[in-house]
Amino acid sequence: MSERLRIALTKGRLQDRSVELFERFGLDCAPIRDPGRRLVHAIPNYPLDAVLAKAPDVITYVEHGVCDLGIVGKDTILEKGGAFYEVLDLGFGVCRFALAVKEGGDFYGGYETRRVASKYPEVTRAFFETKGMDVDIIKIEGSVELAPILGLADAIVDIVETGATLKANGLQPIETVARVSARLIVNTASMKLYKGQIEDFIARCEAGLEDRT
Repeated sequence: MSERLRIALTKGRLQDRSVELFERFGLDCAPIRDPGRRLVHAIPNYPLDAVLAKAPDVITYVEHGVCDLGIVGKDTILEKGGAFYEVLDLGFGVCRFALAVKEGGDFYGGYETRRVASKYPEVTRAFFETKGMDVDIIKIEGSVELAPILGLADAIVDIVETGATLKANGLQPIETVARVSARLIVNTASMKLYKGQIEDFIARCEAGLEDRT
């Protein structure tokens, strides 16, 4: 393997889980665990360099070919889209998009157009299009739970893990919009140019997933 592949990892919890996976199948991830001021981290015992990035940037780097592979949440893929191959569900970072309302609220009753607040307007739009339902979508950058509390929206679409934050704010999930987990994505050109190397890496990831306890 003469060419070094480059992978973009989503910073934070997905980065930590990705490193755990890599170490299970034998990669020396010390450079990622102790990055210092370096921006590109070379794996010493495998032809792979890692870049740590925010989730939307992972997709941008892979789509534009400056990274051959990326690990990013399905939530970002659904919201941002892009031209790349989604090759493997890594099974960690599991959560879901949910439609939530005030406890006891009747979102689907009546005929007036509903207002839905979300940090993820594209996910929200696609969900309601499948229902053939017109809604007004309000993009929120901060705590989306505030929107129903303040009367700005009738419901929210947001990522839910335990539901504790919703419950603490008097909200309840009424429908799952989409399941979410971490995915391995590959640049379309890289898949052709480095097919053997990328297939080797995918196989190693699959083996690492099988070995988890």
